[in-house]
Amino acid sequence: MSEMPEIIQGKFKVLSNRKMEPDCFKMAILAPRIAITARPGQFVHLRCQEELEPLLRRPFSFHRINGGSFEILYKVIGRGTNLLAKKKKGDTIDTLGPLGNGFNIIRNSKFEIRNSILVAGGMGVAPLLALGERLAGRRNTLVLIGARNKKEVLCENEFKQLGAKVQIATDDGSRGRKGLVTDLLKKVLRNTKYEIRNTIYACGPKPMLKEIARLSSSLGISAYGSLEENMACGVGACLGCAIGTREGYKRVCKDGPVFNLREIKW
Repeated sequence: MSEMPEIIQGKFKVLSNRKMEPDCFKMAILAPRIAITARPGQFVHLRCQEELEPLLRRPFSFHRINGGSFEILYKVIGRGTNLLAKKKKGDTIDTLGPLGNGFNIIRNSKFEIRNSILVAGGMGVAPLLALGERLAGRRNTLVLIGARNKKEVLCENEFKQLGAKVQIATDDGSRGRKGLVTDLLKKVLRNTKYEIRNTIYACGPKPMLKEIARLSSSLGISAYGSLEENMACGVGACLGCAIGTREGYKRVCKDGPVFNLREIKW
């Protein structure tokens, strides 16, 4: 494992906070000292306002990393994200990061190119766009996006602009294939000759990641997933985000949030 970069804490300027649909926002933050060492799959811990309430910071994956700034993608679901949604250009926000371990982009000089399958469930697209940008031009990338309905399909155009192929699954069939995104993944794996050099990268609900772990294990394909957990401290001190693995309990915030999916005890 590579040496972890320095963790920076400070108040940084909000460059933009654009409303998406439905109830989603993209916030850009100017933080060169964080952005310069940030990697796809890592996250930042944000204090939603200066007052004591809400007390705990909120974790957000790096959605895009652009030189001296970065973006987060978030959905308004509670008090903390409601406060973030009120932030305006020029405001400052207390930020801690980069935190955690990101995606391991596997390299093997024996092969000319390695194929990547990115699987996103709902807001799981958040860390995968930054990963897609890192992979752009170097790999054949297929992105599978799952959502409840067509209105909740996120980042399709952004992935296409990177040169990735995109397929969509919705629970109600209003866009793309009807059903779960893991059903779409099964179809892809059945209809395509996949070799050991292929890698799956995923983020989404636990049942989705569990199924991807099963599928990838049965086919001998490497699979890495970013886990979604409540993270109180973000630095591994409180042990509130511990999960069971084949090597014992590990902390999602410190040892993850990206894990080899075969490592997790589902």
